[in-house]
Amino acid sequence: MKPLAFAIIGDSAASGVGDSDAGGVNFGWSYYLAKAFEDPIVVINVARPGAQSLEVLQTQLPIVQIHNPDICAVVVGGNDLLRNGFDPEKLHLNLRLTVKALTDRNTLVLMILLHDPTKIVPMPKLLASVLDRRVRSVNAVTTAVAKEFGAILLDPRKIDGIYNLVNWHVDRMHPSKIGHQRIAVEFRKLIMRFGFNISDIEVTREIKRSKKNSITWMLRNGTPWFFKRSLDLLPAALLLMLIEAVRSFISRKSTYIGAEVVATKFVKFEELEASEISNLKIS
Repeated sequence: MKPLAFAIIGDSAASGVGDSDAGGVNFGWSYYLAKAFEDPIVVINVARPGAQSLEVLQTQLPIVQIHNPDICAVVVGGNDLLRNGFDPEKLHLNLRLTVKALTDRNTLVLMILLHDPTKIVPMPKLLASVLDRRVRSVNAVTTAVAKEFGAILLDPRKIDGIYNLVNWHVDRMHPSKIGHQRIAVEFRKLIMRFGFNISDIEVTREIKRSKKNSITWMLRNGTPWFFKRSLDLLPAALLLMLIEAVRSFISRKSTYIGAEVVATKFVKFEELEASEISNLKIS
């Protein structure tokens, strides 16, 4: 019997960051999901922390296509949004070409939306506002592509208690071991609708973290990362501050403020809820 080929392409959320052993080897949700398949399976994970959508399309996709995967997870967008010059139309183009290339070969594609980082990561209000708008943009792109090509789409915001810190790595940007396992459980439910035989996935009991180790990790890794990404988002944050100042000035002069610029051309409004459309704004 030919084994199933399960490929994973994308960024740190796909490579398993947040769930590693003492030697630094990442596992992640795809590891727990793959282990639960009852049929023989081959896993090809070429996801890389820091990867953006163009790399996924041009570098990672050709590697996994050699193996003609039966299932492929495409998890990307988080690093695109964190860079200065973020362009949701370019993200849409890259993601659409990636998913189309896979579905043209009858590959079942798995995708996941971004969670709301402002719920668990303390940050300045202005930075949170920019980040929230960009997250909404990435999620709109991902939703549009998933609907167009019939991909399985997981919304982590619908997982019960997902913002409980036990589900998150100390950096609060990546899932913890428990968080990865819970994502695997949710993907299992969705994939089984397509006739795959997958055993139950066990979720580890809560792991107590050493406060000293958490502080050490944040000082070594988290703080430098946060400042670097904050600098990347600074131009957008400053622009937002200017816009808010202008609006405040105009509101004092007039009771009418012109219509806000909302989503870019890639968004298929008929496929989005009214609340999504009214809230979707791009910095």
